[in-house]
Amino acid sequence: MSDILEQLAAILEERKQADPGSSYVAGLYGQGLDAILKKIGEEATETVLAAKEENLPQVIYETADLWFHCMVMLAHLGLGPEEVLAELERRFGRSGIEEKAARKRT
Repeated sequence: MSDILEQLAAILEERKQADPGSSYVAGLYGQGLDAILKKIGEEATETVLAAKEENLPQVIYETADLWFHCMVMLAHLGLGPEEVLAELERRFGRSGIEEKAARKRT
């Protein structure tokens, strides 16, 4: 499953060198972090609304958009899906209560 994330990360990295007029992602990079974050906010809202309506095909579609734009943000910041997957792996098998308690101590 992570192969598609790796492939997408590679494409997003390539788009950093693309002409903003020829690539949606290059255009987002060109507009800067605030534009990328605004897009994530829009996609998060659309995902929530689709879930609230229990429109499952739309939930999948909007979640894909949200994940995509989060990947753009990660790439813009010099990060990739491997860091997020490593964090999820670190949390695996640990209760949410335990995880939140550990955050309060740091």
